[in-house]
Amino acid sequence: MNRIDRVVLGRLASRIGATVFIVYGLIALVESLDTWRFNHVAEEQGLFMALVMVAMSAVRWTIKTLPVTVLMGAILGFADLKARHELTIIKASGISIWRAIRAPTIAVIASSFVIALGAETISTQINRQLAPVPPGQATLLTPPGEIWLEQAGDQAQYVLMARGMSLGGEKLDDVTVFDYRNREVPRLVAPEARLEDGAWVFPTATALSPNRPPQRLTDYRLPTTSTASEISLKLASPDDMTFFELGQMLSRGVADPLVRSAALMRLAKLLALPLVLTGSLFIAFAFTSGYRRSSQLGAAVLYGMILGFLVFMITEMADRAGSTGVIHPVFAALGPAIVAIVIGTTVLLYKEDGAI
Repeated sequence: MNRIDRVVLGRLASRIGATVFIVYGLIALVESLDTWRFNHVAEEQGLFMALVMVAMSAVRWTIKTLPVTVLMGAILGFADLKARHELTIIKASGISIWRAIRAPTIAVIASSFVIALGAETISTQINRQLAPVPPGQATLLTPPGEIWLEQAGDQAQYVLMARGMSLGGEKLDDVTVFDYRNREVPRLVAPEARLEDGAWVFPTATALSPNRPPQRLTDYRLPTTSTASEISLKLASPDDMTFFELGQMLSRGVADPLVRSAALMRLAKLLALPLVLTGSLFIAFAFTSGYRRSSQLGAAVLYGMILGFLVFMITEMADRAGSTGVIHPVFAALGPAIVAIVIGTTVLLYKEDGAI
């Protein structure tokens, strides 16, 4: 790394770092306004852990805004290089602009992997321990303390309601089964159910029917296509799972297409973060490369904010489409990043080399 690399990298890193820090501070301030959660964690684990919870929650949301903050920070950095005439001197010396942005690009890619695999994992684990989402509350569709699962398999269709789960989804406690197709046993009550070899096994259960007295059953089996990893994903948001946990669960197999799409989208989005941030960097430079020293910084920053908002909206729309299975999750994660890189590269090629 020569002096030019250090100058360009220093200018961009300082501006991007300042932008990310400001956004992080605003998010932390908003998180601290959730007084109920803050007081609950403070009472259970102390004031220090409550502050840690706020800090880690802000980290999590800041990572989601990185495409926008990196874009805005890079615009400020490139504008600063032009205002100081450093970029003009670099170009006048015959150095290609691709050579000038090499160091920032490498730094962004390396930092992205550290954030996606390190910071995201740590913040997710701490948030899950300090402020876990109660079972069934990930989508706010079920009452507290209840777990509802729709199951199917081998001509069976039923709903499980449990009040506890352990062993990563392999064991349910205080279970009630509502069977759609079995008229003889429409309702089943059991103290526990274990997931074994493609079926829910009830060591002891009581069959309830309006046409006959309660019947005691032993080792009763209900077939299912679900796996333990799928059960865990159904009971928690994929955002509450780390990169490595998602990889392990997907490798075991997930039968539900919606759950699989949501988990795969989360995994692909973390892997695509280096490409997304690289695209933001290229767009920022393509946007400010035509900046004139007689112009005002305010207009460039304003246009950059609008562009950043559009990038964020497109990324979030693709995220929603991939998570629900409307489009393939890998395409939804890589599509916006590749489009951003292609647009930035095309504009840079046109401004650097002209029309062919």
